[in-house]
Amino acid sequence: MAEQFNYTSVLAPYMRRLLALKASAGINALRTKWILKEIDDFANSMKLSDAHITEKIVSQWRDTRIADGDRTLYAKYSVWSQLTKLMTRCGCECFVPSLPQQQKQTFTPYIFTPEQMTAIFAAADNLKLHNIRMGTTLISIPAILRLLYSTGMRVSEALSIRNRDVHIDEHFIHLRKTKNGCERIVPVCNSLEAVLRQYIDYRNRMPVKGVSSDDALFFVKLDGTSMRPGAIYKNFKKLLEICGIPHIGNHQGPRVHDLRHTFSVHALVQMGRSGMDLYTGLPILSTVLGHRSLSATEQYVRLTCSMYPELEERCSEINAFVYPTVCPAYDNDD
Repeated sequence: MAEQFNYTSVLAPYMRRLLALKASAGINALRTKWILKEIDDFANSMKLSDAHITEKIVSQWRDTRIADGDRTLYAKYSVWSQLTKLMTRCGCECFVPSLPQQQKQTFTPYIFTPEQMTAIFAAADNLKLHNIRMGTTLISIPAILRLLYSTGMRVSEALSIRNRDVHIDEHFIHLRKTKNGCERIVPVCNSLEAVLRQYIDYRNRMPVKGVSSDDALFFVKLDGTSMRPGAIYKNFKKLLEICGIPHIGNHQGPRVHDLRHTFSVHALVQMGRSGMDLYTGLPILSTVLGHRSLSATEQYVRLTCSMYPELEERCSEINAFVYPTVCPAYDNDD
């Protein structure tokens, strides 16, 4: 286990066992590791000497989390619940905290129109470097934006791709580092294939040692170094201004992540117009997006139907009953 996850409190054996169980199920659980580290530090600060969790201990921990938002607290209470349940099964009498009530989500993602996407891509192709900076990201921006829209990838997933993961001849990309810790295969269409081939051609001309090696990152700056999500966000905001698309800010978008939402809606529209029932296409879209549950993807069906009412008529009443309105899942992306 990495040094930063070297748990030392009296709860450490149970923490390691919980992570071992998750690892055996193929779950990366990186966020869980960090939350357990926070709990471990808290247990040490309280000088806990007995593996016995009471309601008072959980309450004292909660009093230290004044800056955590509702979603963050939900995730941390979930880890507390998993840990105390495991300890109880191991013979330790523990208080198992209830999960806080989930607040209803009111956020609606920004869905770009096809015309707006065309304008964004054209503007990205015309970005110019106004001074000599080897650390510029402009060489990768046009290809990254097209990749995000064409596949529904998250920015972090795209920037983690290495050359060995890109199988253009076989028309897919292998995503190894994902939000949910589950590897997945993402299909590459013909138009995206042409874009990626062009990017590879120009990138490999750079006089940077090892830029085309299997272990090297696929998307790099002009000097061959890795890219940061912030650089993508900065350039995307500039493109919105060029295209005359208002940027509200304060997490209200439009955001780079809205390309993922736009991909989802446009994919369902394409399925619907080709004659497929939207709910029938739900598992396909869920797999491509890397969602753990269909409920996280189901929101896109309802969003698509509200934006394109004519498609709702093609939804089977039986399927609508199978996938009813559900509470927001916490493995979604908002």
